[in-house]
Amino acid sequence: MARAVTPRRKAIVSLLAWGIGLLLFFPILWTILTSFKTEAEAIASPPSFVGFDWTLENYEVVQERSDYMKFLWNSIIIAGGSTVLGVLIAVPAAWSMAFVPSKRTKDILLWMLSTKMLPAIGVLYPIYLICIEFGILDSRLALVVILMLINLPIIVWMLYTYFREIPAEILEAARMDGAGLKSEILYVLTPMAVPGIASTLLLNFILAWNEAFWTLNLTAANAAPLTAFIASYSSPEGLFFAKLSAASTMAIAPILIMGWFSQKQLVRGLTFGAVK
Repeated sequence: MARAVTPRRKAIVSLLAWGIGLLLFFPILWTILTSFKTEAEAIASPPSFVGFDWTLENYEVVQERSDYMKFLWNSIIIAGGSTVLGVLIAVPAAWSMAFVPSKRTKDILLWMLSTKMLPAIGVLYPIYLICIEFGILDSRLALVVILMLINLPIIVWMLYTYFREIPAEILEAARMDGAGLKSEILYVLTPMAVPGIASTLLLNFILAWNEAFWTLNLTAANAAPLTAFIASYSSPEGLFFAKLSAASTMAIAPILIMGWFSQKQLVRGLTFGAVK
């Protein structure tokens, strides 16, 4: 029999959850606070949480020095393009593995996931040469394709998990009613898996938005996203912590806002099929 949840146990679990949440949020909070400090206050020891002179100088300097909207637009195109392209490829792949499995389906899934264990630096040089050969170095197209391929195993795995929770009998009934493959995926499977697909889109958009290794190594000026925007505030003379914090806050603000307003859809998707 399941143990009853006592008020005391519930309070302890709630406090523990809040503690972990605040611990994870603290670096973001500290970055935001530091962005409103002067450079001297940013490196002061001991640091001050609220007892400092608040200033917008760092944001003004960042705006004057960099074209923030250009970096933001690049991030939106790269993250959005790679996510949408990945889902378009992953939906039929996950459908075939979930509803028409073969003896090697699990092996293929494990092999796809194992590619995430490959160090990115190990394939940087050949990918760099390929981009030069095709004339797409420092282009948004190159990053869209590369980030899509990097995150594709995760997209396929997530969609495969969601599709497995959908009764195969529903698709069989659609086939008996004359639905073809295209109609089965578009009009039967996809509407039923909307929560799972939405959470997959959100999670992979965040992963692509936060990607730094490839964006820093394959871009210079034209296609540089917000990760490169942040890195530009590290110089040979040292780190300007206040300005770096302001740039970081401006870079993470859009994704934080999006995550805040879509958290219900994300949780719903991640728990899709957990309870029958």
